[in-house]
Amino acid sequence: MSLVELIAQADERGLAASGLACLDRCVPVLGADDDLLRPLWASLADGGDWGGPLADARDALGPAARPPGASGEAVALARRMLDAAPGAQRGAEVREWADGCSVAALQVHRLLDTAPDGAGGSVRARREGRTDSMSPLVAAELRRQIRILELLANRGAGPAGGLRQALDVSMEGRRVLRAVVSRRARGRG
Repeated sequence: MSLVELIAQADERGLAASGLACLDRCVPVLGADDDLLRPLWASLADGGDWGGPLADARDALGPAARPPGASGEAVALARRMLDAAPGAQRGAEVREWADGCSVAALQVHRLLDTAPDGAGGSVRARREGRTDSMSPLVAAELRRQIRILELLANRGAGPAGGLRQALDVSMEGRRVLRAVVSRRARGRG
């Protein structure tokens, strides 16, 4: 199933987690601490209000900064994901936000990948399943997005289990992107 189809079938909780995971993986381009979004994950796990933790995350970032190794466009995309996050984990806004986060996260990875994304494949085409000649970083991000939605749709793991596994997949992706940003910063130094 393509990423677009998985997003279309996801429930509100899956959409909220998917969008949050995309944002979480892009935290390194914001120069933020890895724990910046942990309160949002906790709120999602317990079904609590995430308006407070969301405001705290936005405040913690303050004015947009550009860490060494991150392109200005990648920073803008990641910041937009955070700024566009809906105040609640439910409703039509969550679907729109999760879809936008999916596109933005793939674009951030494309901007930071040193290998070209072949055959002129657009991010939209990648999400629809046309994956020929994908660059490694974009391909890995696409796989993570698909895996997270599949984990969250698998009711056999239970709600907490699927969410915990989604967080693990996201953390691994965050480590990869942090290494890419660090490597790019060293290359410029």
